[in-house]
Amino acid sequence: MSVPESTYLSPIWRDDLFKGKVVFVTGGAGSICSMQTRALVRLGANACILGRSVDKTEMVARDIATVRTGARVIGIGGCDVRKVENLEGAARRCAQELGGIDFVIAGAAGNYIAPIENISSNGFKSVIDIDVLGTFNTIKATMPYLLKSTTPRILYISAAFHYTGTPLQSHVSAAKAAIDSLMASVALEYGPRGVTSNCITPGAIQGTEGMARLGSSQDASMAAAVREIPSGRWGTVRDIADATVYLLSEAASYVNGHTLVVDGAAWRRAGAASVGIDADMKYPDFLLSGQISQHLKETKKPKAKL
Repeated sequence: MSVPESTYLSPIWRDDLFKGKVVFVTGGAGSICSMQTRALVRLGANACILGRSVDKTEMVARDIATVRTGARVIGIGGCDVRKVENLEGAARRCAQELGGIDFVIAGAAGNYIAPIENISSNGFKSVIDIDVLGTFNTIKATMPYLLKSTTPRILYISAAFHYTGTPLQSHVSAAKAAIDSLMASVALEYGPRGVTSNCITPGAIQGTEGMARLGSSQDASMAAAVREIPSGRWGTVRDIADATVYLLSEAASYVNGHTLVVDGAAWRRAGAASVGIDADMKYPDFLLSGQISQHLKETKKPKAKL
């Protein structure tokens, strides 16, 4: 699949900005992380992406490699981020084949729509294991290689649900709050050794798996939701990729322990409260009646982007 460069990268960045660098990405076959990786590879990096599906991950890796002549992109499918030995093996292969690891993007995640009363302990644990344990395992597996880099950077994909609280997202809110905390701990403990550790928090990003899964498909609901965003539009994968390029570049070498929210100021208006509902569903009525949008892609099982 050919993706126009304007879809995933602004024209302001210098060619070869990341020449000789290697990025290791969990959830790298997903709709956001694949575009982050694509942008970095276009600007000179080589990459190793991890995904749940072997076929999809290898296909996405081959496609990303086409953005730059001579690019090397490894796709490792079937890697379970909940198992640290899987990540250790992937990190080892990345370092052996590409020469090291300079940047890490921890993007593996799981989510589904449900009120607390409909979330089982196992369902809650599944999201925590994928998001939080998976992020911790990613840190543990890649840090020995990052510490050998002259520009060690690690990014985490977070969310704004827990900033104000979001109905139907208690499990994910807890997971992302923990990821934000891990980010800060890494900044404090590894900052003195040269590592920068930051979060990117996307808002509703148009055309992504997450938006398809969490948002109503009704036109009226979509239009009402976008009016709640102060910047007046949905986010794009390019918005997230550009933020990624900035945080991994030397321009952000003194940015550490920070969460960069890329959502058009939506969280300031608690815009995430529209997750899982339609335009005619008002708070708290939809909760009291047990309503969830009937126009969701799915509502029950967590989907992991490993």
